[in-house]
Amino acid sequence: MKRHFDVELRELKKRILEMDSLVEVAIDYSIKALTDRDEKLILEVTKKEEGINKAHIEIDEICLRLLALRQPMAADLRFIAAALKINSELERMGDLAVNITDATVELLKEPPLKPLMDIPKMSSLSRQMTKDALDAFINRDVELAKNVISRDDEVDNLKDQLFRELLTYMMSDPKAIKRALELILVSRHLERIGDHATNIAEDVVFMVLGEDIRHPN
Repeated sequence: MKRHFDVELRELKKRILEMDSLVEVAIDYSIKALTDRDEKLILEVTKKEEGINKAHIEIDEICLRLLALRQPMAADLRFIAAALKINSELERMGDLAVNITDATVELLKEPPLKPLMDIPKMSSLSRQMTKDALDAFINRDVELAKNVISRDDEVDNLKDQLFRELLTYMMSDPKAIKRALELILVSRHLERIGDHATNIAEDVVFMVLGEDIRHPN
């Protein structure tokens, strides 16, 4: 019985990794659609989101079935609880990729406001945080999880830096306001992706150590 349960847990890990792959590609495509001004990639993000939503439902069902039928204890229970939460975090990241493409649709209606350097950098950081958080989950790697958490400030700082720069554009040229606001939205979506990666990393720490570090004193 235990051996079959281990097979089911490995399958759950595999499904979460597959969902993560969809999410990472959706984020990449959403930013590439913006930087390359490529409308076709917007449609690709929509397709990826459909796969993400389908995976979200299926993984939830797997977790709930394991909880009901296997009645896991201790470490196995924390693993399945973490999988449920991580599944939701990934689904929200997929939604944020779509939100980025919504802003891109508006931005493509006008000429570029500025060279886009900060946004791809934020995207790269957030995506790497996501990848590392999932690696930490699969490998039960607390140190890697804590490293992900420590990087969240870097994404936040880039968002603040970009906001200050775009504010100067808006103050100097009223025609820049709409485009600047859309770029601010994109940066906020990327910041939220970094936050979700951080949440996953915190779930990993709880899964491995049974220690809740979300609200330190």
